[in-house]
Amino acid sequence: MAKKQISAVVKIQIPAGQASPAPPVGTALGPHGVAIMDFCKAYNARTEDKRGQIVPVEITIFDDRTFSFILKTPPTPFLISQAAGIDKAAHNPGREVAATITDAQVTEIAEVKMPDLNAIDIEGAKAQVVGTARSMGIKVEG
Repeated sequence: MAKKQISAVVKIQIPAGQASPAPPVGTALGPHGVAIMDFCKAYNARTEDKRGQIVPVEITIFDDRTFSFILKTPPTPFLISQAAGIDKAAHNPGREVAATITDAQVTEIAEVKMPDLNAIDIEGAKAQVVGTARSMGIKVEG
């Protein structure tokens, strides 16, 4: 069987279980001729158990207008905000502290993000999470 030719790769972040033909999904997939409702139904079915999270998706679109997609882990700032219990980060990171998270929470976030990070071990992943927290104005204790 011949391999399908890839037409485009589209990356978007959508709330889990809430994909609809409205933007950003419609505007991202419409120009490529993909059946948007088919994607929305498939995405919503695969992310139903993750409601309340933002789940990035990487959609591979083929020349025959079919598609396949890969779900990624939620963005690190989203996970940090959830752990800290805040809606927004600090307005002046480095000068003000919006919240505080523990080292155990950083480890938990790093373990969740490990498949999508370019870290060799958990310590490298934790360092990336701590750096993101610092840029959000969130202090890490421990």
